[in-house]
Amino acid sequence: MTGTLLRSALACSLALVLSLYCTPLMRKAAIRFGIVDRPDGRLKNQKQPVPYLGGIAIYLSFLLALTATLRFDSTEVLGLLLAGAIVVILGLVDDFGVLSPGAKLAGQVVAVLTLMNASIYIKLGFLPVWAAIGLSFLWLLGVTNAFNIIDVMDGLAAGVAAAAAAILFMVSVFNGRATDAVLLAALFGSLVGFLRYNFEPARIYMGDAGSLFIGLMLGALAMNSSYTRQNLVASLAPVVILGVPVFDMLFVMYVRRRRGLPVMLGSPDHFALRLRRWRLSTRQTVLMSWVVTFALGLLAIGMMLSSAVWAASILAGILLSSVAVGVMLRRIDMSL
Repeated sequence: MTGTLLRSALACSLALVLSLYCTPLMRKAAIRFGIVDRPDGRLKNQKQPVPYLGGIAIYLSFLLALTATLRFDSTEVLGLLLAGAIVVILGLVDDFGVLSPGAKLAGQVVAVLTLMNASIYIKLGFLPVWAAIGLSFLWLLGVTNAFNIIDVMDGLAAGVAAAAAAILFMVSVFNGRATDAVLLAALFGSLVGFLRYNFEPARIYMGDAGSLFIGLMLGALAMNSSYTRQNLVASLAPVVILGVPVFDMLFVMYVRRRRGLPVMLGSPDHFALRLRRWRLSTRQTVLMSWVVTFALGLLAIGMMLSSAVWAASILAGILLSSVAVGVMLRRIDMSL
């Protein structure tokens, strides 16, 4: 375990330093080539254009840190890196505004199938292989898009992802999964470095290249560990750890369907935007989301370590709280 912690600390430190160095460079490049997010008076209300390409900085710092700390000698690692490269390129093209929703989804499917071809899918003894593969496909697509959807506020997606990566790192160390621990440490470091420039007021956005990448990585690494040593209820721990983006995705889909809007159409229905309309500032909303993500992660670890009865009780409490929060958010008037 000591060796894993030392290698993880090195990967995290390298990724942090590289991210702090690469992010301003990507910002300059985005400004030079006009790759910016411009205010539209509807969903994009920043005061001035903000450059994209932050996702490229996250990916490069992650990859370079791993090059120095990890051997790429396993099918799973190569599958993760290849699938990550696919969604980064896909997101970068989408940041130029030339991809249709169908083409974007098709690219995500290719990345997910790449992961599954590398044997990265849910492995639970009580599930038949066909069911595990089907659930893995839906999970990976869902989490990838959940982080894409939640990226609506300065520091929100990156901070939530960093908190989730920290929790998943603990789980990996506990389960003795050294490679996953190093991967998560590198991802955490790259996200923290990026947050230096993405926290309000953001000087750079991660864009779809970043949100799709962190969603796919966290979705894959969350389901690639063991949770069910004490009870089978804890198999749902990954959903709890990534509960904030999953909740936002489901909430937005529900509200848009109730309003008769296409699910893929942008609208100000996200939980973060509703909290800001209610009474919280952007920083308060973002910081609260980070804290909730970390708290959910600790509850997920509690589910892993407790009996089936306690795990079910924790899960029931989380579900009831989520419904109550959803009802409260639904009542906030966003028409003003």
